[in-house]
Parts: sequence; C-alpha cells; structure tokens
Amino acid sequence: MTALAAIVASGLAMMSIALIGAAVLLLAPTRFERLVIPLVALAAGTLLGSALFHLLPQGVARLPEGAAWPWVAAGFTLFFAFEMLLRRRHSHGEPGQARPVNQLLLVGDGVHNLIGGLAVGGAFMTDLRLGLAAWLAAAAHEIPQELGDFGVLVHGGWSPRRALLWNFVSASTFLVGGLIAYGLSRNANPAFLLPFAAGTFIYIAASDLIPEIWHQHGVRRGLLNICLFAAGLLLLYMTQNLAH
Repeated sequence: MTALAAIVASGLAMMSIALIGAAVLLLAPTRFERLVIPLVALAAGTLLGSALFHLLPQGVARLPEGAAWPWVAAGFTLFFAFEMLLRRRHSHGEPGQARPVNQLLLVGDGVHNLIGGLAVGGAFMTDLRLGLAAWLAAAAHEIPQELGDFGVLVHGGWSPRRALLWNFVSASTFLVGGLIAYGLSRNANPAFLLPFAAGTFIYIAASDLIPEIWHQHGVRRGLLNICLFAAGLLLLYMTQNLAH
C-alpha cells in the first residue's frame, strides 16, 4: 500500500468513527436523556486529556522554548471572543436556537481533527508502520470523544440526526489534514496548531462542559459523572506514549 492510499484509508476510517453516535439513536428517548450529561462529562475529560497529555507536550517539544504558550492563550482567547459573539447573536435570535457550545465544539473538533490528520499523514509519509501506530493511538481517544461530542451537541439543542451529521462533517478535516501533509511532503511545520488547539479544548471543557455537569442533582449521578470525567482523562493519559 502506498502512503497516499494509507492516508486516504485512515482518514475515511477516522470519519466513520464519528458515526459511533448512531448507536445512541437505538435507545429509547428517556434512556438517552439519562445518558446525555454522562456523555458531556466524558467529553470534558477527553478534551482536557487531549490538551494536557497530547497537544501541549508535543507543541512544547516541537516549538522554540516558550513559543507554545502564546498559542495556547490565543486559542483560549479566540474561542472566548467567538462565544461572546455567538451568545450575543443568540440573545437576539429566535427561541429554540442551538446553544453556542455546539458551534464552538465543532470548530474546535475540526481543528483537532485537522491536526491529527497532519500528524498521522506525516507519520505515514515516514513509515507505514509508524503511521498505523499513530492512527491507532488517535482512534483510541477519538471513540470516547466522538460519543461525548454527540451528547454535547444534542444537549446543546440539536436533534440526534443533525448532531450525527455535523459530527461527521467535523471529522472530515482529519482526511483534509492527511492530504495536506502528503502535499507538503513534510516541508512545512504546523506545530503551532498543537498548542492553539489545546487552548480551544481547555476553554470548551472548562467554560462550557464542566458547568453543565453541575446542573445534575443526586449523589449517585454526580459520582458517575466524576468517574466518567476521570476516565476520559485517564484514557488520554494512557494513550500518550502510543501517539508519540
């Protein structure tokens, strides 16, 4: 298999993972409603884990000393401003509009998938076995993250089918990133995108997702959400060595 074929196949496979939320559609509406906040908790953990254990360490390692942190701040600040604009528009819009977290999550996930595609594509250009190992590590944390993202989009006001469609569209940037890596043939350095994406993920998890978990009452449900949040962090921590 050529490097280009491997990049295209890995991109399509990653996009198919975004459809994992379809399994939730088989559940009864009342049962699905009980799963939404736990999925939000899982998404918060995986987003923070991806930022802290994958994106930030690699960004710091690949950029000159001290250069990564302004990009983290830029990502965080840009999404803060982006959400302010969306909320302003939302406050003057029609009732029933989707909440701003949906757009923020899709943009952040699109950037994250683009970076993942660049990294995996570059690995395939180096060695097919290295590319496969990088893809498996990426897929290991995309599965819980995509499930969590699906729950966030539904919780943000979208129908399950609309959430599934846009989650799939957001995942398509992984293939775009892989093709860009192939075209550039390792002559460009996209490392600044790593801390930038980390900043966006930290903002979404801390500002939008974690506060939603507080709204659910009950000790047992609260403990479940904390465990799922911790599980998302732990899974990303356990896969960091595989990805690097």
